Amino acid sequence: MPISNIATKSSWKNGRIAIIGGGPGGLSLALILQKYGIPAVVYEREAFDPNKERGGSLDIHDDSGQLALKEAGLLEEFQAIARYEGEDFRLLDQHGNVFMDEVADDSHDGDRPEIDRGALCDLLLQALDPDRIRYGYKLLQAVPLQDGKHELHFENGHSETVDLVVGADGAFSRVRPLLTDAAPEYAGLTMVELNVEAAAHPELAAFNARGKLFALGEHKAILAQLNGDGRIKVYASFRADRDWLDTCGIPFEQPEEAKRRLLEHFAGWDPMLLNYIRCAGDTLMPRRIYMLPVGLQWSGKPGVTLIGDAAHLMSPFAGEGVNLAMLDAMELALAIVNHEALDAAIAAYEAKMYAYSSQSAQMSDSNLQMIFGEEAAANLTAFFHEHNQTLQTH
Repeated sequence: MPISNIATKSSWKNGRIAIIGGGPGGLSLALILQKYGIPAVVYEREAFDPNKERGGSLDIHDDSGQLALKEAGLLEEFQAIARYEGEDFRLLDQHGNVFMDEVADDSHDGDRPEIDRGALCDLLLQALDPDRIRYGYKLLQAVPLQDGKHELHFENGHSETVDLVVGADGAFSRVRPLLTDAAPEYAGLTMVELNVEAAAHPELAAFNARGKLFALGEHKAILAQLNGDGRIKVYASFRADRDWLDTCGIPFEQPEEAKRRLLEHFAGWDPMLLNYIRCAGDTLMPRRIYMLPVGLQWSGKPGVTLIGDAAHLMSPFAGEGVNLAMLDAMELALAIVNHEALDAAIAAYEAKMYAYSSQSAQMSDSNLQMIFGEEAAANLTAFFHEHNQTLQTH
C-alpha cells in the first residue's frame, strides 16, 4: 500500500511528531529536528533516563554514529570525552592462546572510539530542550486515523494525536505492528551479563587491557570490555536452545551458586578467562539474543516509520546497533527537513535505511555464525586480516 500524499511543508512541519523511545536513536532524532526548528517530543516509558542502566561501552563509528553527532553539533564534545584507547582488542581461544593483541593509538586517529551509553545519552540530553522529552509514558496503542495521523494511548492515561509517530522503541516495538507482522526471532544465542570492578582485580584488569577481549571456543565466548566507569562488563555467551534459561536450573538470583554453575558450563577453559566469572559482582543478567529477518522491508503507510532496533534488530556482532539507530535518526531528520510532503520524506528515508541496514544485518548474522562456530578464534583472525587488507587497498 503506497503512502498517500497527506501533508505539505506548510501544513505539517509545525504539527506534532512523536518519537517513542528515549534511547540514543530517539534522542538523536529529536535533537537534529530541534536544530532545524521542527518540533518533536520523545516519549520514554521509564520514569527517568534509563540509559545509564542499559548496556555498557559503545564504539561510535565515523561513518554512522559520528555523522549523526556532527549533524547534531556535538562531534567535538563527543571527541573530547570519547575513549580512543578503548579500541584495544585482544582475541584468544578458550585455552588462553593469543591470536590478536592490538593496541590502539591514543592520538584520536581511531575511527571507532568508545563511550559509555549513559555518557552518550547525557551528551544528547544536555543539548535537547527538556520540554522535548517526557518520562513515564509507556505506549499502549497507536491507532491510525483517517487523515494519516495517529492517536497514541499511554499507560498513564494520557492520549495524543500526532502527524508522525516514529518507533524508536527497540526490539519489541509497540509501533512496528503498524507496518509489518514481522517479529523478533531467537538467534540461537544466550548471554549472561556480569560486571567486574577493575580496581579490585588488577591482574585481570591488566590481562583485559583498555578495550575489548574476545575469548572463543566450543561454540561459546567470554566477551569482556572495560567501561569508562571502571567496570569490566562481561558477557558469558553460548549457543543454547531458546528455553535453556527456563530449564537450566541456574538460580541467577543467588550469585555465588549461579557463578559456580556458570563456571561448570565453561569447564576446561583457561583459569584467567574463568576469572571473569569468578571475580564478577552479585548481579547476573541472563538474556536471549533476538533478531529480525535480514533485509526486512514493509509497505509504507501514512504517518509512521521506525528507526534502530525497531526497524532492523540484529545480533551485536557487527557492532552496528547504536550506530545504525543514530544514522537512521539523521537520515530521517534530514528527509523531513528536505521534503515538502511527509509521504516523500518517509519513503526517501526508508529506501536509504533498507539499503545500509540489510548489509549490516547480514554481516551481523555471518559474524555470529563464525564467532560461535568451529575454529572461531582462527577464523575471526583471518577475517580481520582480510578486512584490514581490503581497507588498505581502497
